[in-house]
Amino acid sequence: MNTIEKAFFILERVLAHQGNGLSFSEIVKTDNLPKSSAHRILNLLVNMGYLVFDQNTKKFRGGLKIAKLGALVIENIDLRIVARPYLQRLHEITGHTCHLGIINGTRGVYLDKIEPRTYGIRLFSEIGKDFPLHCTAMGKTLLAFSEPALKSQILAGKLDSFTEYTITDPTILDDELEKIRKNGYAIDREEITRGILCVAAPIINHKKEVVASVSVTFLSYLVNERGMNQEIEAVINCTNQITQETGGK
Repeated sequence: MNTIEKAFFILERVLAHQGNGLSFSEIVKTDNLPKSSAHRILNLLVNMGYLVFDQNTKKFRGGLKIAKLGALVIENIDLRIVARPYLQRLHEITGHTCHLGIINGTRGVYLDKIEPRTYGIRLFSEIGKDFPLHCTAMGKTLLAFSEPALKSQILAGKLDSFTEYTITDPTILDDELEKIRKNGYAIDREEITRGILCVAAPIINHKKEVVASVSVTFLSYLVNERGMNQEIEAVINCTNQITQETGGK
């Protein structure tokens, strides 16, 4: 059993006895864990907030950080389940690749994806993969409605360039975010991949917070032929329906 396996084993054992907690001796006697490594791992887990140590009972219990992570997982799993049929319907209406994404720190994360089997261009988007906030439609949507501190952090940092259309000037990006808040949707105009456009809109929860975004991705030549009004309308309708389902409106 390596160190990581030992750490998760200890976490699982302690959480299984969350009511009364477990003492050091009770933890190490399970499967004869070495005392030295168990002591080191326990101290690390306590310092990180995943476990707490009660000085009175001399026992370990799960910390609030574990509860927070669990709540985040459950919330996002529920969101994916709720959003899935609407995402599927959006795909059927537009014929485009559809994504569901959330913020994780200073990056976005793909929570779900539906794409055509015959799509000619392979997108580098996979469930669980992260994406930048400043140059993707979902990222800009999430950033536009995020906490001021996060927006300030992104604008103050380096805005990496992926194509000649990527916005790398923080002032221009700030103006773009203001337009997104006003219009209720964002557009990626070949800003991360040449030849690819994307439209995204926000999902709002019962607390009136933007918790996710939905997007459709399509080839840029379609805009030259007929514009993108139908994509904008379809995405906004989709996110409004998900928002209503989650009690956001």
